Amino acid sequence: MIAEHATSNWVENIKANGAVRVRVAGDDFAASARLLSQETEPELQHLISGLSIKKYGWGEGLIVEILPET
Repeated sequence: MIAEHATSNWVENIKANGAVRVRVAGDDFAASARLLSQETEPELQHLISGLSIKKYGWGEGLIVEILPET
């Protein structure tokens, strides 16, 4: 996911606690979320931004990784 505003409440919540619940197409599941770091993960940031630009026409913002719990 890409957060347009790094100060959004949901981003602040993830900073405080990365344990999240996600709903996609009616399915609800537990997951962990983290903010990608431009300083330590520039290649991943660039890749995700590029994919977002290709699909949606924009890709700037704070990238948030969400991984389902296994």
